[in-house]
Amino acid sequence: MINLVVFLGNPGPEHSQTRHNVAWMLADRAHFLPKSDWQKKFKGSYCQLTFQDEKCYFLKPETFMNLSGECVLALMQFYKLKSENLLVVHDDLELNFGQVGIKKGGGLAGHNGLRSISNVLNTQNFYRFRLGISRPSHGNVSAYVLSKFSSDEQIVLSTYLTKAVEILEICLQEGIQSAEKKYPKIKLI
Repeated sequence: MINLVVFLGNPGPEHSQTRHNVAWMLADRAHFLPKSDWQKKFKGSYCQLTFQDEKCYFLKPETFMNLSGECVLALMQFYKLKSENLLVVHDDLELNFGQVGIKKGGGLAGHNGLRSISNVLNTQNFYRFRLGISRPSHGNVSAYVLSKFSSDEQIVLSTYLTKAVEILEICLQEGIQSAEKKYPKIKLI
């Protein structure tokens, strides 16, 4: 059972439409999340819903990516949540744009947000909802993830996010283990 869904991103309007903020874009697209009623606390914004008769918290850390763990740890300690009930939604260079994947544990693939969470929790054993952004064919990876989607990607970004929201909702309604088996990696567009 997932009790906490964390959407990784960077604060500020200059980051809002970048590849690194695709998880925040997904949160904004999620029809089941409130558009308002997010509370400011734990160095982020969060809200609470109920799925399968269990409370589930949704968190957008408002620290920069490399400090996301501070926000996650504060909320988890306050509500006494366990890392095995955590789902982190994040951009992933190892998946092609238009793919999503669900997995538990594994490497951090150089992702500063995942590294920060792993460091404060002392484990990598949490669920990840991976949103593919593709790896750049050349150039600096940091500059790439902090850049906006290409014009071709922007044409289908809305469809990609809408389909990804459907899979996230399945994770919450049917259970993460079932979703992990169904969607270890799937092309949505």
